[in-house]
Amino acid sequence: MEAFFGFDLQPIPVIPLIAGILTLAYTAGWIRLRVKKRPWPVWRGTLFLLGCLLLAAVMGLAIEGYGQLMFSVFMFQQMTLMMAVPPLLLLGAPGTLLLRATPRNLPGRIALKVAIFGLRSWAGKIIVHPFFSIPLFLALFYGLYLSGAASTLLGMGMVGHVGLELVFLFTGVVFNATLIPADPLPVPESHIVRIFHSFLEAGLHAFFGVIVMMATLPLVDRFAQPPGAWGIDVMEDQKLAGGIAWAYGEGPAVLILVVVLITWFRQEDRNNRIRDRHIDAFGDKDLDAYNAYLGRLASGEERI
Repeated sequence: MEAFFGFDLQPIPVIPLIAGILTLAYTAGWIRLRVKKRPWPVWRGTLFLLGCLLLAAVMGLAIEGYGQLMFSVFMFQQMTLMMAVPPLLLLGAPGTLLLRATPRNLPGRIALKVAIFGLRSWAGKIIVHPFFSIPLFLALFYGLYLSGAASTLLGMGMVGHVGLELVFLFTGVVFNATLIPADPLPVPESHIVRIFHSFLEAGLHAFFGVIVMMATLPLVDRFAQPPGAWGIDVMEDQKLAGGIAWAYGEGPAVLILVVVLITWFRQEDRNNRIRDRHIDAFGDKDLDAYNAYLGRLASGEERI
């Protein structure tokens, strides 16, 4: 375990660099709000920075090197990029922080206009739509490994490896953005649809994990010949990869379901309070009409 998480930065540390930039940008925005004495939830900032730390660690430490030669390690990285890191980043509400903390000078106005344009554009609506995000999610599990595409892409060396990791991260953010709408979305989904997505996500991982564990031949050529000195059984390592895909997806899916249910309860509670205040101020016309109807029935003025 110590060997996996030792410091061994790879030749193309693109994702650790992205994690560092995200950390600096988010921290700068958080500090700007504090200086302006505007509140920002500490728990959101903590979760976002934890997501950046996890992103940098899993893609920047020695585990990244092992992930180029072992299917189980690569699957762990994929699941982390798609299932663990995105919820942490999204719960940090970076979009909302951007809107609140960006200065209103010329560069700041340009950044805000670009963000708002992306939120309202047809491309943004397509990217977060289930008809786009779900097929993309399926393609990165079933299509990637069962079609031989993984062998082709990972056979390109570091470029293919890092490219796939970036796609995993992008897909994870897109898929989870509709489940954890801490920031405004072009097309928000109902709570029922979000619950369906969370169950679908858990089922997809479980079924894919079973397929990988039951495979009788190596699914990815890149992982078929690990260094002999490591003493790795290729098929046992592949079964472990399938187990990781199965088990890893369950925990985040359950946590996301809990988040969806909590946000649903809070929204209903907020809507009820607004409705109660409206009734207190203006009355309830439907209820008043029904009570009047019951009064007429009781007095004999009206019959059923």
